[in-house]
This record gives sequence, C-alpha cells and structure tokens, in this order.
Amino acid sequence: MPLTKAEISRLRSLQDKKVREAAGLYVVENAKVVAELIAAGHAFAELYATGEAGLPASAPEPVRVTEAELARISHFPTPSAVFAVGRMQRAELADGELAGGLTLALDGIQDPGNAGTLLRLADWFGCARVLLSPDSADLFSQKVINASMGSFARVRVVTTPLAPVLAAARAGGLPVLGADLAGESVHGLAALADAVLVIGSEGRGPSPAVRAAVSRWITIPRHGGAESLNAAVAAGIVLAALRRA
Repeated sequence: MPLTKAEISRLRSLQDKKVREAAGLYVVENAKVVAELIAAGHAFAELYATGEAGLPASAPEPVRVTEAELARISHFPTPSAVFAVGRMQRAELADGELAGGLTLALDGIQDPGNAGTLLRLADWFGCARVLLSPDSADLFSQKVINASMGSFARVRVVTTPLAPVLAAARAGGLPVLGADLAGESVHGLAALADAVLVIGSEGRGPSPAVRAAVSRWITIPRHGGAESLNAAVAAGIVLAALRRA
C-alpha cells in the first residue's frame, strides 16, 4: 500500500532535531549500518525498505516502499535503500558505576564523525561505558550513528555533565586520565582494568572544570612536526596502552 501524504510528511519532519526530540525518535538511513544494528540486537520502531535493501534474516519485515517514496521521505539527496526509525533511550549513570571497568569520557567532541569513531573504539577495546558531555555531538545524529556502525547498539553511552562525575570518581580513588601534550609518555602507562580516560576536543582540549578532575595526564610522544592528533586516533593509542597484556 502506498505511503499516505501524512505518513510522508511525518517521516520527512524528522529531519528537524526539535521534532525528533519532541517525538523521542531518531532516523538511520544507511543500509549497512541498519543491518549491523539489527544483527547486534537493536530494535527499530519502524522500518521502510525497497526490494534491494539487503537486510539480515533476523530483521523484522519492513514496510515495502518504492524508490520514489523512499526519495520523498529521505533526509539525504541520494537516499539509501532503507529508512529506519528508532526510539531514543537515554541511559543514566548509577552511583559508583565508574568504579568497574574502563570508561571513555568525551568532553566537547562536537564532530559527529569523531564521536561515532570514538564509540567504535570503545566497543573495540571493551570499554564498559562512554560518558558524553552535553556539548558534544548529538548521540542520535545520523552522522554519529553511521560513523559508529554497529557499536551504537553495543556501547552503553550516558550523556551527562562530566566535571562532577569525574571529580567524585577521583575522590573515590579511581584513576582519571587525561590526554594532553604536557602529560607523561603513554609508553610508561601500566595496564589498568578500572579507570577513566578523558578525551577533549581537538581545538581546546578538556574544559577547565574537567581538567580539574583529572588525576594524571598522558601524552603520545611526538617525533614529527604535526601540531596535534585527531581525538579518535589519540584515544585509540591510549586505550591500546591501557589494554595491553
């Protein structure tokens, strides 16, 4: 059955962040990412697809639409073969939760591609959770979800003001590490099972309030002329050091 004008209008309106937030919905249009999320056990509230969608066998039966209909509801000039709508679920941090496992804390990471890649790194290195400052990229942005691939479904992400949470963790004796050019070499860092790694924006680094909560600064020794490293690259190197056997 063809999509009605009202259905098309509703789905198109989800391009607007305010509309998405009010409805508690987000959209994913990348067919490969949708397939990875479904394979990871992620459930979507609505699923629309053409006959060439390539969804996994575990996917629920989508609403079949024509390419023309998909082009009308798509948020991109060149639509994918899939249009998926999910319900936003925001996790909350439990008291004392940071004491167990590695935590990646992202302070002001505003580039969606970087934010999504950092979620993939957290997934790769088995971080127990990711803390996302409120001024970081929107977790439910298509760009963040696409860059994270299936990790969006596997990583526990909590959006929260970082300074008070990290200050409490440090006061409780948990190592709170920060990446900074003035820190000690990452090569001298011992493996840690329980710690927080703070990654700030490439432009300004961690905010002053977050800096005050860091107990130890770590740097990646520079041997060339580059001014800085991409935030995700830096995080990957430090996490590898923390996870080495």
